[in-house]
Amino acid sequence: MYYYHYPYPPQPQPPAYPGYPYNQTMARQYPQVDVNIFTKSIKSYRLLMDQGSILLDRLGDPGFDVKLMSAAQKGNKVEVDKLIKTIGLKVPVETKYTPTGVTFELTAHPDPSSPMSCCTLTVHMKWGN
Repeated sequence: MYYYHYPYPPQPQPPAYPGYPYNQTMARQYPQVDVNIFTKSIKSYRLLMDQGSILLDRLGDPGFDVKLMSAAQKGNKVEVDKLIKTIGLKVPVETKYTPTGVTFELTAHPDPSSPMSCCTLTVHMKWGN
């Protein structure tokens, strides 16, 4: 059996970073939180949810689903994109598909002057075995 001998009294620990004194009583200071971007993202995501609902309603229309799946089965991406555009969504949609499923990515921008996307709603559905 091995025993580790702890020095008594405890030795002072060196600072975590050389040249930086560590004081346990020093409280870490964090900047005030700014929820403006988060609030805009929430509003943008609500739009995505509404647009996703419109997408699902249209995908459930008899005939539209057949056209979409037929174009995808033939590998006709141009036709698939054209069909999705006929839905009239207000946000960009990227469609990816395989023989077993389809994925729609809807993106939103919280600030029209910003090219960066804040939010993405991904809808993945199975449509084959």
